[in-house]
Amino acid sequence: MSTTHTSTAGIDARPNGGRAGLLALQTLTQLRSSLRTADFAVGAVVIPVLLYAMFGLPNASSRLPGGTAVGAAMLVSLTAYGVVSLAVFVFGEDVAKERGRGWVRTLRATPLPTSVYLVGKAGAALVHGALIVLAMSVLAAVAGNVDLPVRTWLLLGAVQLAGVLVFSPLGFAIAYLARPRAATVVANVIFLPLAFASGFFVPLGELPAVLGDIAQVLPTCHFGQLAYRLVMPEGDIAYWTGATVAPVAVNLAWVVGSAVVLGSLALLAARREAVTRRG
Repeated sequence: MSTTHTSTAGIDARPNGGRAGLLALQTLTQLRSSLRTADFAVGAVVIPVLLYAMFGLPNASSRLPGGTAVGAAMLVSLTAYGVVSLAVFVFGEDVAKERGRGWVRTLRATPLPTSVYLVGKAGAALVHGALIVLAMSVLAAVAGNVDLPVRTWLLLGAVQLAGVLVFSPLGFAIAYLARPRAATVVANVIFLPLAFASGFFVPLGELPAVLGDIAQVLPTCHFGQLAYRLVMPEGDIAYWTGATVAPVAVNLAWVVGSAVVLGSLALLAARREAVTRRG
């Protein structure tokens, strides 16, 4: 009697390095996919740089009451805008489009874990985020004469990059709670008011006082305050944002707490969709 041996090599085929290699490959795949889309590259990297060139450089030498250069304040504001925009639209619009095409459903039928798919997107977003931070920093230092200690540059870059991760759950929630065809509109309707009311475009001190009150409950505003602390004293932060500066612990609680809540909602929506489709 003969025995048939079934090889599992093809079923569990993975790149060298196991899960780490699979994550690296998925990240590289996401990077290649995004780079093929010209409008994505322009929207993610070029727009923050153009905004700083148009609005930051002409005012870079001006000073806030506490002595902070406006160029440094606008560097923080517009870089924050760039990385949060990246997180929202990579995880919101992009995942929603793939969900609408059935790609996310197809992935569930493959050996690729959903976590690897999402972490790959996060890795690609971090690379793009690093490009935004680097481009903005070089422009601010060379053309805007923003002079910061090396340690401050590094800390500021790290905080801004962290924004990609902590605001990714917002995009993920949009991707699974909104209809795929409406995700782009929903992402814009949510993100633009968030960015505007958090002072990323226009200092809140120049806007109606009610926006300063609203900003106190926006995670984007608290994220901005965490970054502002690295380049300006609290007095200048209050002047620039038009709102009372919250303690660091409060800033962190709002940012991390919102990420946890939105991430939980998104996971529940994703699981509900998976159960519905199986049923």
